[in-house]
Amino acid sequence: MYWGAGFASSRSFVVDLGRNQSLAVGLCGSDEHHSFYGYIVAFPLQDYGGIMSGFASDSWWRKTLYLTGGALLAAAAYLLHELLSIRKEQQMDSKDAIILHQFSRPKNGVPSLSPFCLKMETYLRMVDLPYQNYFDGSFSHRGTMPWIEYNHEQVSGMEFIIDFLEEKLGVTLNKNLTREEKALAHAITTMVEEHLYWTIAYCQWIDNIEETQCMLDMSGPLSDLLKWLFSHLTSGIVRREMYSQGIGRFSREEVYALMEKDMRALATLLGDKKYIMGPKLSSVDATVFSHLAQAMWTLPGTRPEQLIKGELINLAMYCERIRRKFWPEWFVDLDDFAFEDQSDSSCDSPAPVLDFGLFSRTDTLEESEASSPSNSTKHSPLTDHSMHSLFDSDIEVDGSDVEQKDKGQPA
Repeated sequence: MYWGAGFASSRSFVVDLGRNQSLAVGLCGSDEHHSFYGYIVAFPLQDYGGIMSGFASDSWWRKTLYLTGGALLAAAAYLLHELLSIRKEQQMDSKDAIILHQFSRPKNGVPSLSPFCLKMETYLRMVDLPYQNYFDGSFSHRGTMPWIEYNHEQVSGMEFIIDFLEEKLGVTLNKNLTREEKALAHAITTMVEEHLYWTIAYCQWIDNIEETQCMLDMSGPLSDLLKWLFSHLTSGIVRREMYSQGIGRFSREEVYALMEKDMRALATLLGDKKYIMGPKLSSVDATVFSHLAQAMWTLPGTRPEQLIKGELINLAMYCERIRRKFWPEWFVDLDDFAFEDQSDSSCDSPAPVLDFGLFSRTDTLEESEASSPSNSTKHSPLTDHSMHSLFDSDIEVDGSDVEQKDKGQPA
């Protein structure tokens, strides 16, 4: 019996990356197995002769159309296989180990183009829990990313993952918050993840898709084509989901107006505090940082970057504060803190970076500045003309120590 295989989707796109399923596919002549994602439908060709007779009766242009369509389908199948089957299946034991499933790293140095993946990994660093990254591209059973495994138990959904870790491992960032502060933190998290997220995603995958496409890390002779395919598939999914959510029904100017209101609200809530809820970290900081980081480091020349590096500079300092403390291997160029038009930049021009490898994950800015007093008088992009560092507001000084110093100084 003859049979055929093809891609199918209940929606208006070739493949729905939001609801992928995994299927082990063995390559001919190889014992290795690879993950293949997408909907695959096998159907018997019972009336093979009838189909062929249809070909004979059709005009030449219809035959050409059939053959071209088949060739395009085969090409799409191959490209999607190369795109989504790039990770070798591995057996990972999650016994007493946190395995974090997330998207692959982009090539511009940012840990993730997904704010939710960046949030989860940043949270694990904030609570100082060891974990293993698994960039296999497989979604959870609920079709979400990221998700974790711990002792062979799978957990998905950001809030559920955090609750799970608090219950199983007894870690929390919110123990110092009052009931009112916890309620406020929950409201901020909801605003960021259910509202600001969509406007940033619009800027990333619709309005700024060429630059985002350049940041994707794919290798091989068809890497440019694969990046184009993946970015435009994602763009289509974002458009559809934004429309369903409601924000996608507004014009470009209205979407950016909503984004600006959210960012200004965050800047007002932060004020001159070290973190969103005060001098101590809380889980809301992982949320806010991971979304603002997209505006800081993945959207060159856009309105979000102009805002965060210009008028709302306290948000930029907040992001840099967290990046330095919990992402010492994440290199950035501090000269980029001032917004500049980068419309002439191309994918092939690498951005210069500064090496902050000397910062350990547990270092704070206060410790770094205290250990290098000789550097306090140097001008830098983060020092104003009064010789005060823009990070001075982070320094926690005991009031009694200040009084003793003042008393010891001659009049």
